[in-house]
Amino acid sequence: MRRPQEIEKERIAMSSIVQLTGAFEGIASAHIARIKTQVQQSEIFFRELWATYTALRVGKEFHAGHAQKGAEIDKELIIIITAEGSLSGDIDQRLIDTMLETYRKDTHDLIVVGHHGLVLLDQRNISPKEAYHLPEQGKEGEEVEKIVQEVQRYRGTTVYYQAYLSLMNQEIKKIALSAAVQERGESLEGSGALDELITDVNYIFEPSVPAVVDYMEQSMLGVALSEVILESKLAQQASRFRAMSAARTRAKDSESDLVLQFNHAGRSLKDERTKEIVSTVLRQKHKKRKVLL
Repeated sequence: MRRPQEIEKERIAMSSIVQLTGAFEGIASAHIARIKTQVQQSEIFFRELWATYTALRVGKEFHAGHAQKGAEIDKELIIIITAEGSLSGDIDQRLIDTMLETYRKDTHDLIVVGHHGLVLLDQRNISPKEAYHLPEQGKEGEEVEKIVQEVQRYRGTTVYYQAYLSLMNQEIKKIALSAAVQERGESLEGSGALDELITDVNYIFEPSVPAVVDYMEQSMLGVALSEVILESKLAQQASRFRAMSAARTRAKDSESDLVLQFNHAGRSLKDERTKEIVSTVLRQKHKKRKVLL
């Protein structure tokens, strides 16, 4: 039987794990609240940008900012957005598995956002064209601008990311980036959500309306990609919250079991000592009897 001191050492270590996972759980919860606020602000900005865009564009098709010069590379670009670290469960692994179902090296170029995705791809001997760190909160624009410049060089772009459904549910999602921007904008038009944003203000554009329209399309691609990154972060934090919550529950159960083991070992030790004392007393009495006889 294990000694009570050994069990108590293990219980103290398990208690530390409970506190640590609880702290990670709290951090993830705080991140979720902040990211949700960023997403709401981004949605408002997109609505205002689309309102001005619809008042300027000549045709209905969204050209992803290269209507004037066309795409340089006749290939599809795939962007996968993963976590920076590895404390988000298995969702990154599932994300890459889903992407690889359609990925073909000769017809696709690959960009990975997030260090964990780069590590997982390296394990499969896959080298992306570009790799970026997952942007820090509030600094998404710097990295997104570089990625949008790459997006504009291709005939089409598909993004694989982690979609946030709820705190306990996340799913793998893929979107055609340009089509998603256009569908989203048109849904705002159809719902009448833009009526109050479109005004009769006169604009002066330099160098030309087409150039400004291209720039606005680039901006909307950037906003859309930033929102995808934010939603992916939201899903990652929710997955991390769930993983830490499950780990904390297991650690608490283990701690409770160790407390029971400690108490049982303590009682067993007391019983053994009591038996030893009784046995010693009986032996001494037996010796005294022999002496008297």
